[in-house]
Amino acid sequence: METPHTLITCIVNKGMAETVMDAARKAGATGGTILPARGTGKEEDVKFFGHPLVPEKDMLLILVGSGLTGKVLETIKNLPLLTEPGSGIAFCIDVERFIAFGGSPE
Repeated sequence: METPHTLITCIVNKGMAETVMDAARKAGATGGTILPARGTGKEEDVKFFGHPLVPEKDMLLILVGSGLTGKVLETIKNLPLLTEPGSGIAFCIDVERFIAFGGSPE
C-alpha cells in the first residue's frame, strides 16, 4: 500500500541546505525545515562510505506528496555541489498521516 506522503531527509555539509531546498522547490516541494546537526564518530572513523567525515551538518526535512518523491530526489541528486564525495546523504520515510497545526494539510 502506497502512503500519501513521504518525508525526504537530506543530511548535507553545513551551508548547503538552502541550495538543496531551492532545488526541491523547483521540483515541486512547497517547503522544508532546516536543522543544524553534528555528525559523530570515533576518532578512528575518519571515513564513511569511503569518504572523509565533516562533523558540521545541516539536516533538511521535506514533506512531499508521494508522487513527487522521485522527482525531488532526482533533482537534489543532480545538484553540482552534491557531486563531491562525502557531501551528503538523503533518505525517505513513508508518512501515513500528519496534521498541520493552525491550518489544513496540503
